[in-house]
Amino acid sequence: MNLLETELGELKSELIDMTHLVKEQMEKSITAFYTFDHDLAKEVMKNEKRVNGSELKIDSRCEHILALFNPVAIDLRFVVASLKMVSDLERIGDNAEGVCKFLLMSEKPFDPVLIEKMRFKEMTSIVLEMLNTLCESFETDNTKLARTVFSKDEILDEINSNANNVLAEYISGNQDREKVLQAVYLLSMIRKTERVGDYITNISEEIIFYVKAKVLKHKKNKE
Repeated sequence: MNLLETELGELKSELIDMTHLVKEQMEKSITAFYTFDHDLAKEVMKNEKRVNGSELKIDSRCEHILALFNPVAIDLRFVVASLKMVSDLERIGDNAEGVCKFLLMSEKPFDPVLIEKMRFKEMTSIVLEMLNTLCESFETDNTKLARTVFSKDEILDEINSNANNVLAEYISGNQDREKVLQAVYLLSMIRKTERVGDYITNISEEIIFYVKAKVLKHKKNKE
């Protein structure tokens, strides 16, 4: 194994670790929401520093590889893709932290009726499935598996697009100030969760790019 192969192997390993880290951050933020665990939410927020540190480390390694080894073909595609992937992974971490911030703003557990109406449980379940798929597809360079997240992201988009109408209906029939505030907080959480789906989609596109040399960005039909 030459020096370039060693560096690329280290880069892949660091990216896998970061992918698992942000998956864990998102899992914990969702668990904190459903259990109304403020301590767990604070843990997620504290661990955001680890996510940021991982981003800086990977950025530095990519710059090092580009400057010293002048990679070509699939090696170059992998490094370029890595720079984009690490940015989206960091944003997933940001949104996990954002969910926790809104949780901490609520004085009591969220109304189960509201959660059901807003389809948030369905949404979080899909996001966790997408994150599991992302981890596996990236570790194995499985582009067929990577493509499976695209249809799931469309469901997240649908839930997000319907959220305003559901929120308006819920608020119009509710005089409880705390429940109204919770509805607003939950809408923000839905927005953040939908963005996580977008970032997972972006990363999956990058996996396909560096493995197959196919660019899917901005294409409506990604199949």
